[in-house]
Amino acid sequence: MSSTSSPIARYHGFAVLLHWLLAAALIGIFVLGSYMADLPFSPQRLQLYSWHKWAGVVILLLSALRLLWRLTHRPPALPAKIEQAMPRWQTVAHHATHHGLYLLFFAVPLIGWAYSSAAGFPIVLFGVLPLPDFVPVDKALAEFIKPWHELSAVAMLLLAGLHVAGALKHVLIDRDGLLQRMWFGR
Repeated sequence: MSSTSSPIARYHGFAVLLHWLLAAALIGIFVLGSYMADLPFSPQRLQLYSWHKWAGVVILLLSALRLLWRLTHRPPALPAKIEQAMPRWQTVAHHATHHGLYLLFFAVPLIGWAYSSAAGFPIVLFGVLPLPDFVPVDKALAEFIKPWHELSAVAMLLLAGLHVAGALKHVLIDRDGLLQRMWFGR
């Protein structure tokens, strides 16, 4: 239970669902991307790349939906007791991490899409819906973009790790009930 006397104000159930769907999708796409990158050229590798691109588009759509929800639904305020107990650097880190994650939710898939376009491998969502190319086919541009997709994905992984570490601190050290805000149930 929380160390505060009143119940913790929770996020809306839809926000919670989007949060955890996006978390699971990001873990899955990162694992898939890491696995497929070193495979030899084969039909399996081509299929995994297609799945990776489809997942990237779905993550982009989920991110847009999540941002739209966030812009139209104010999150619950931090309980005063928790906010007062957080040093200034933690508050700054909290906001910077969230803003960075939102930026990367869009940047990583868009950079990947541009890379795919430049490399001459268009995205055909679920094998049926061809998506427009961002940039013309240009092998030199593809080679320039490729490391940016990888670096931005690693940056997102690191920020997500920082986010999880912060949540674990609130659960294991502070024991302030903060995780209840973004958990399922009542």
